[in-house]
Amino acid sequence: MSSFATFTELVLDRTAEFADEDVHIHLAEAPAGSAAPGTLAAEHLTYRELDAAARRIAARLQLHGVEGQPVLLLYPDTMGFLKAFIGCLYAGAIAVPAPLPEGSAHSAKGKLSRTTSMIGDCGAKLVLTDRASAPDIALWLATAGHQDVVCLATDTPGFGDAGAWREPSVRPDDLAFLQYTSGSVANPRGVMVSHRNLLANQAALARLLGTTREDRLGGWLPHFHDMGLIAHLLHPLWLGSASVQMTPSAFIKRPVRWLKAIDDYGVTAGGGPNFCYDLCLRRVTDEQIASLDLSRWRIALNGAEPVRADTLDAFAERFAPAGLKAGTMYPCYGLAEATLVVSGGTSGTPYRRREAGKAALERDTLAEAAAGQESRTLVGSGRVLDFDVRIVDPAVHRELPDGAVGEIWLRGDSVARGYWQRPEESAATFDGTLRDGDGGWLRTGDLGVLDDGELYVTGRLKEVVILNGRNVYPQDVEHAVRAVDPQLASGAGAAFGVEAGREQLVVVQEVRHDGDPRELRALAQRVQAMIGKEFNVPAGTVLLVRPGTVRRTTSGKVQRTLMRELFLAGEVRGAYEVLDPAVRAVARARDTLLGEDLLQPAPAAPGGRPW
Repeated sequence: MSSFATFTELVLDRTAEFADEDVHIHLAEAPAGSAAPGTLAAEHLTYRELDAAARRIAARLQLHGVEGQPVLLLYPDTMGFLKAFIGCLYAGAIAVPAPLPEGSAHSAKGKLSRTTSMIGDCGAKLVLTDRASAPDIALWLATAGHQDVVCLATDTPGFGDAGAWREPSVRPDDLAFLQYTSGSVANPRGVMVSHRNLLANQAALARLLGTTREDRLGGWLPHFHDMGLIAHLLHPLWLGSASVQMTPSAFIKRPVRWLKAIDDYGVTAGGGPNFCYDLCLRRVTDEQIASLDLSRWRIALNGAEPVRADTLDAFAERFAPAGLKAGTMYPCYGLAEATLVVSGGTSGTPYRRREAGKAALERDTLAEAAAGQESRTLVGSGRVLDFDVRIVDPAVHRELPDGAVGEIWLRGDSVARGYWQRPEESAATFDGTLRDGDGGWLRTGDLGVLDDGELYVTGRLKEVVILNGRNVYPQDVEHAVRAVDPQLASGAGAAFGVEAGREQLVVVQEVRHDGDPRELRALAQRVQAMIGKEFNVPAGTVLLVRPGTVRRTTSGKVQRTLMRELFLAGEVRGAYEVLDPAVRAVARARDTLLGEDLLQPAPAAPGGRPW
């Protein structure tokens, strides 16, 4: 455990001890009209400069009396954000990292944008941003009905008087920030992270990763994502080291930039969800690999979504010529409600994997596949060191033995204090009680199994599709669908269940295709056949949709619950659709009611129709 009572104390100590060293390097993308458009230019921030900026911002915040109150942080990059975040800590305010709002207060189809939902939930009366974003933020606040919220641009010349700052009286259990959940299975909720929680999880990170001041962390994850914030930005502060960061858009445009930054700036630890490794595999060329030196990268974090063994293996093999060591790939498990990290392996050693029979997993048991039966490769998420952990039957709250699949329950200093202003949800999630009366457990909503001390995460409790008493894991279906044809490989997919007389599987898959609709029909039939063969379940509903249709969170998680809602509302339409009649009656009821089904073109083939 840290010797500091609060994270604010730690930052004040670090900025004094390492004043002239870099604390952060932001890689900014040169604009289109510049001399070298598309290149990444490094902006350096020292500990002394961070401290000075934070004092100025905090002094201004103290004039607004925001101690103990939420302040929304809306920045396009990590440079301005980090100064504002530490400024909030210096003022005793509760920082609320958030994405810049996109467009108007409402997105398409009248859905509230995530940021609009966040400001309404947290009730912030003050927004911090930069000068370039301030006009759009002010317009957004007005159109969203928050005219009473004050918007301040912290990079305005003369903003705040550092000499007027007074150190606040902050206690360990006071809130440091609200970490809003990704919204992958529910509306975003503000997880209340205290200084005690943050310090405990930083210590847990250091123990699991073996990090020291010699390490440099960084990547491309957004600063409002829990891994991006706590591992990539704040852990270097805890260590007295430095972070290196680029924007997510810079990475998506050219994934090799991330690997080049690891090489150029000596990043030793950092990563992201499984999809970012897949993206590098598809879009980084052999010529680019030949120019890279990844030998100093010792921890490639892979978390925040299901981790796949084939991705880990392919990435390690493909980038080995660039010096990537076999033990660099590092699967881990965590969640915002536990501040961040929960488990991980031993850095530098190969991760553990386990072959599990699909039939056994469908019945909540970890066992080898019987002769002639299908198996699934589970990737180990390491050992849980800083928490008490139980695997629990979610229905009757009975603790399960090793080898049984159930909900992961946790207890420890990193477990957050609950959801902001949601006492009932907080009690249900953060105060789980076992059947024997043992209480105070965090119910993660994740399914997993312990085997010889290793934690294997198998899926999300709310997303598992139960067909004929068997568990079908949507991420397995999605992965198998993408493997059917190269036209599907680069697109996102969402598999979920709907109630249509009985639980039925629905598959929505993006496809890059501009040709004959008959080819889409054949592709849909192949998807149906594969699901029937591989999962032994009927796939009567398959939608092949245009790229960009499947909703994801900012970190790349497929929003299956949202996709299910949109599908049932009739808002997801396929370039080619095969709809089970019972599902059609539920999801296309409005078409029939308004007569819109009569206006549609005739089906291109039985069960399918053009978009």
